[in-house]
Amino acid sequence: MTAVLTERTVRDPGAVQDVRQALATVLDPELDEPITDLGFVRSIDVTGAPDRAVVTVHVRLPTSFCSPNFAYLMASDSKDVISALPWVGKVVVELDDHHDSALINAGLAADAGYRGTFGHEAEDSLEELRMMFRRKAHTAAMERCLTELLRADPALTEANVGTVRLGDLPAGRTKDALVRRRTALGLPAEPAAVVLVDHDGRPYPAEHVPMALRRARSTRISIDGNAHFCRGLLRTRYEGSGADQADRPEGAEPADQHRLLPITVKEIHP
Repeated sequence: MTAVLTERTVRDPGAVQDVRQALATVLDPELDEPITDLGFVRSIDVTGAPDRAVVTVHVRLPTSFCSPNFAYLMASDSKDVISALPWVGKVVVELDDHHDSALINAGLAADAGYRGTFGHEAEDSLEELRMMFRRKAHTAAMERCLTELLRADPALTEANVGTVRLGDLPAGRTKDALVRRRTALGLPAEPAAVVLVDHDGRPYPAEHVPMALRRARSTRISIDGNAHFCRGLLRTRYEGSGADQADRPEGAEPADQHRLLPITVKEIHP
């Protein structure tokens, strides 16, 4: 992994691991995967006294032109989860090699917030942005569960999945992921809850179910495709970064794990 210990570091390797575990809860808002699994955490450095340590984290992204609001959201969430560790006294999170690195890093250092960092360019609030991507993640999670069920039960048709309930889904990480996403949106997660619902938790009329499932499938394919593409870009941009990427993202199917096409970019950062 890229996490490093220096001579000035707290004499407890577990400190770095604690930081990494905290960062594993930070998701790329568009790809719906932990930034640690994607290889976005470039380095972790812990220095100072054990009870008031200084944690410095560098975050890298697949391109220098990744959406600034996504970049800020990940960097800001990283600072928040590390700050919550009881032994941490100060947190420095820096975004590397991005066209808005200076602006974002200055805003993070000053705790200026999203609107304070971007000013008039911040059209939506951070919570509005977060909610939009939570809904997309939930839509994709619904589709994964229902497609898994359709493949396991040849008698089940797309027209009938509108009556499938959480209790009908097999136990496993796909179902667990759906339950987490429903909980994040405040949607019911008991066994009797219908799986295929709109953003407000309302089931679809029977005649609208096939189209709702197809729209959900389009969302899931878009998320999985973008994640696959971004992983390849990161590995091309930063030599050796593939070692920091998890082998398989949560919810991905074996068929989604293709050989990466060769990509040529103009900038390479060791």
